[in-house]
Amino acid sequence: MTPIRVVIADDQKLVRAGFGMILGAQPDIEVVGEAENGAEAIRVVRAARPDVALMDVRMPELDGLAATRELLIEGPVGRHVPKIIILTTFDVDDYVYEALAAGASGFLLKDTPPEQLVEAVRSVAAGDSLLAPSVTRRLIEHYVASRATEEAPPQGMDELTPREVEVFKLVARGLSNTEIASELVVSEATVKTHVARILLKLGLRDRVQVVVVAYESGLVRPGAER
Repeated sequence: MTPIRVVIADDQKLVRAGFGMILGAQPDIEVVGEAENGAEAIRVVRAARPDVALMDVRMPELDGLAATRELLIEGPVGRHVPKIIILTTFDVDDYVYEALAAGASGFLLKDTPPEQLVEAVRSVAAGDSLLAPSVTRRLIEHYVASRATEEAPPQGMDELTPREVEVFKLVARGLSNTEIASELVVSEATVKTHVARILLKLGLRDRVQVVVVAYESGLVRPGAER
């Protein structure tokens, strides 16, 4: 089995060393590079081509948000695009929201227990969102509540079937696949298929971006009930 390749970007050497020891001890994970600032992170990621990059938001020279944008949005066409996990010491942080909007797959607090760090890397590498949708919802509501929404459906929304629109809104409101299946009286496998088609049609990376798009477009509003 090919190991999951990981790059760790953080300006604190002890954090990099600690995370490196935890991840490097796993038989299915290989740490292939480290960086102490955002500019170096971009160089290391492009050279090492990891599956997952752990990215601190507060770093010198170039912060993690700018590095995330460069790697996921503004970089050269045809480049290798890793999954990015944002590292932060705060559970609510402007940088975290902006990074999620830029395409990051989720965020971790730096005091996350070792087993959760390992599971996070595995989950993101497998294509899942790191955050439970309900956690993402609270984070995004905190910032969208004070901002004007676009009041326009996301590009590609008109391509969704009525059932896919239902699933889209339920994902955005924080329901898991199991809860959506119960709500719509369908199987979990059917829900997973709908979610996969929604991501494809809207050009989104994962469930985190579904939540971001839903709130920013005004399709789901802060404080709305499920």
